[in-house]
Amino acid sequence: MSPLLTFDSLYNPYSSQRNTVFAQRGMVASTQPLASQAGLRILQMGGSAVDAAVAAAAVLTVVEPTSNGIGSDAFALIWDKDSLFGLNSSGPAPKRLSIEAVRDLGYEAMPSYGWLPVTVPGAPAAWAELNRRFGRLPLEDVLKPAIEYASEGFPISPTVSEAWQRAASVYRRALQEDVFTPWFDVFTRKGQAPRPGEMWRSPQHADSLRRIAVTGAEDFYRGELAERIASWARQNGGFLTEDDLASFWPTWVDPICRRYRGYDVWEIPPNGQGLVALMALGILDGLSLQKRDCVETAHYQIEALKHAFVDGKAYITDPQDMPFDAQHLLSPAYASYRRAQITERASEPLPGRLPEGGTVYLAAADSEGQMVSFIQSNYMGFGSGIVIPGTGISLQNRGHSFSLNPQDANCLRGGKRTYHTIIPGFLTKAQCPIGPFGIMGGFMQPQAHLQVMCSTIDFGLNPQAALDAPRWQWLEGRRITVEPGFSNPTAQALIRRGHEVEAAISSASFGRGQIIWRDSRGVLAGGTESRADGSIAAW
Repeated sequence: MSPLLTFDSLYNPYSSQRNTVFAQRGMVASTQPLASQAGLRILQMGGSAVDAAVAAAAVLTVVEPTSNGIGSDAFALIWDKDSLFGLNSSGPAPKRLSIEAVRDLGYEAMPSYGWLPVTVPGAPAAWAELNRRFGRLPLEDVLKPAIEYASEGFPISPTVSEAWQRAASVYRRALQEDVFTPWFDVFTRKGQAPRPGEMWRSPQHADSLRRIAVTGAEDFYRGELAERIASWARQNGGFLTEDDLASFWPTWVDPICRRYRGYDVWEIPPNGQGLVALMALGILDGLSLQKRDCVETAHYQIEALKHAFVDGKAYITDPQDMPFDAQHLLSPAYASYRRAQITERASEPLPGRLPEGGTVYLAAADSEGQMVSFIQSNYMGFGSGIVIPGTGISLQNRGHSFSLNPQDANCLRGGKRTYHTIIPGFLTKAQCPIGPFGIMGGFMQPQAHLQVMCSTIDFGLNPQAALDAPRWQWLEGRRITVEPGFSNPTAQALIRRGHEVEAAISSASFGRGQIIWRDSRGVLAGGTESRADGSIAAW
């Protein structure tokens, strides 16, 4: 175990809405108590941290369909036997899809809903591959809790109900074509979303999970489920085919890293946007942050983030289409170049307004040292609005982030992976693991990674306090929004520096995170999200 972290050093008295949770034999942190408990159940059955993470992830597709589903993408970072492994299970655009095909249908930009933004789902393949390589229990056992909740039902939690109400309201206005009818059949009752505490079940969802469990996800990509998906696409003008599904496999990747004040922060390489968080930390590493709640710290963080996002939005895409290697953007020389452009005044970078997203993140750890950082997402809440009849499978709309400008790095091309917002994180020091962290929320994710890492490393906040600390969010240009509880004197000082500060009325868009750290004694410390129905199950 690492001698580099003790929790005494992380117990800054900054107030938290919850207490950090301690355990030793195992821990699962997620946005839903039922998912966290399912992961713990798997650990207690003899499963690994990876088995627990997969179990929790599958349950989340049932109990939090507002943010993810069987039709999601997924990424993971796994610490196992003194090494860190990365899995990219994001799917590409259909091979037959092209800029010309989209324009011929009358679109000037990629739409949000329908078949056009649907890419190959990667989550089921991620579950199977993680279980195959790092699991100790059969996938059938690991997915059993999710199948039970889908089949037998469960009561809806408050935050999920609120998101469900918003989505149903939007979809009633935006999705009026027949192709969207299955979404309303599965996710509403007479057009209404479930209320807090109301029981909800989805037998079709349960049947699809059983098929995935029994076949190791083969049925989803090369069996009956694949045929149903492709058939519904053909009937409704979609481009996704049996071949697109059959040719998909997750990719094991080498995680990328940036040293920050002696710690190593790890992310998945592009097509994920974790590179933005690492670039911003690299810029900040040459600047002094004296106090957490002060204008200098907030200003430097915001400016570093904006400079990193300019490059991220310009260059991040499928690695084979990137004009620059990720290591070039992570080099000390490039960080120094960007740092030199920061002044005492707010700058106005090039990217346009950043949209919101819909994602779930979870972390897991076991008694043998295995730790998992896992994230999956449909994007923009429920995703495309496409549900495959008879399956309960809701498909993501990741292709919405493709550009239709052939000159852009992230322009649409058949078989290409798009710029991806979901990013799991992991922290180490001197090649020793500290643990997994992640904060979901579309383009807020690298912004929250930056703020949580600064709270942890620069200011010594414990896991729960680091998550609870009020956040800012960059929107575009000089515009930022701050969530309730953000220091008013700091906000006023930012305005005097040229930032256009808006006060948010809720914390819905500021990300939702989980953290699990392991100290030099082997003790686990977990923090969960106070902005959601977050829960830690510990053993």
